[in-house]
Amino acid sequence: MKGVILAGGTGSRLHPLTRITNKHLLPIYDRPMISYAIEVLVGAGVREIMLVTGGTHAGEFLRLLGSGDEYGIERLSYAYQDKAGGIAEALGLAEKFVGDDRCVVLLADNVFERSVRHCVDAFVKQDRGARVVLTHEPDREHLRHLGVAQFDGNQRIERIVEKPEKPPSEFAVTGIYFYDASVWKVLPELKPSGRGELEITDVNNWYLSQGLMEYDVLDGFWGDAGESIDAYYAVNDFVRTHLANKAR
Repeated sequence: MKGVILAGGTGSRLHPLTRITNKHLLPIYDRPMISYAIEVLVGAGVREIMLVTGGTHAGEFLRLLGSGDEYGIERLSYAYQDKAGGIAEALGLAEKFVGDDRCVVLLADNVFERSVRHCVDAFVKQDRGARVVLTHEPDREHLRHLGVAQFDGNQRIERIVEKPEKPPSEFAVTGIYFYDASVWKVLPELKPSGRGELEITDVNNWYLSQGLMEYDVLDGFWGDAGESIDAYYAVNDFVRTHLANKAR
């Protein structure tokens, strides 16, 4: 399985911190944010990784990470996203890297308290399709800013609703996704959303429409450090006290 870390975007929600650097190079406790994302995948046994980034600070990732050997990566590739076209568009840049293999896609501003290796192992055993990772979020106001799972009577996800005014459940989709090679057929068929981007939620809902989506529910903390200034500092505070990516 190949890993794809998405570390692009303008980081506008973290201005003014991101006026001088990419948000994924900002510190979380004692090291750059991007190092936690790498640790997620390497700790789960994924050692071939592509980093997709963009903007004027892309070269700083190469200076920081180099070949990736220091981080336990066996093969580290880079791709450049010319403009902010959405998560799904950024994923499309990894098609040649992933090839016919399966992939795990991680948004680099997502931080997890505990290892996600069990999710990787579950996807390896899955015959085909896709997999998402959910977190229980009881704060309904927070849910209105996230992608939220809507379940049927058998506790299977029917669809994922992006930023719902009335959240259909208390389970939000985190920024880690698993796809088989069918994803490369789905991406070219996507239409830009109202904000002019190709949305990863549309990819996930395609798999759901085909009955090809499974899911896991996290235990432990999950935070999106790029969601807002408050969220960024909340993640910092948690990691400083409890650390991250701990073995289960």
